[in-house]
Amino acid sequence: MKRLSLCFLGGVLAVGLLLAPSSSEAATNIRLGLGADYWFEKTGTFQVTLGVDTHLAGPLTIGGRFGAMLVASPNTLGIPIDLVLHANLARQFYIEGLAGPWILFAGDTFRAHAAFGFGLQSGAISFGVEVGYLSPNPTVGLRFGYRF
Repeated sequence: MKRLSLCFLGGVLAVGLLLAPSSSEAATNIRLGLGADYWFEKTGTFQVTLGVDTHLAGPLTIGGRFGAMLVASPNTLGIPIDLVLHANLARQFYIEGLAGPWILFAGDTFRAHAAFGFGLQSGAISFGVEVGYLSPNPTVGLRFGYRF
């Protein structure tokens, strides 16, 4: 199971790097993220995500994130996919809204996800909180990101 998990994670990251835009697209940002949530399904989830976004207007960017996830109990792998609307406020503070399908490889395969996140950012590093809903229960968690 561990070997399969590592292969899956490596494959997701390789595909993300292949799909990442070239440096000539200056308005596009790439973000590597780590997340840990308490899912009120009485379990935890852990995510590694790759996000790509582009400037929309003013302080707003729009993009998407996808990656690999592990649901702790019962041990299940999945793929989180979200559309992200992100706003940089007061240089060091951000808020964002997220929505999309999260795919689990056991039980109910497709789960609806919607969340609101906020936090602090300094240069390329961000740290925040995300409060949301992953069908059928709420979630609350921490996020760490590094923007390239």
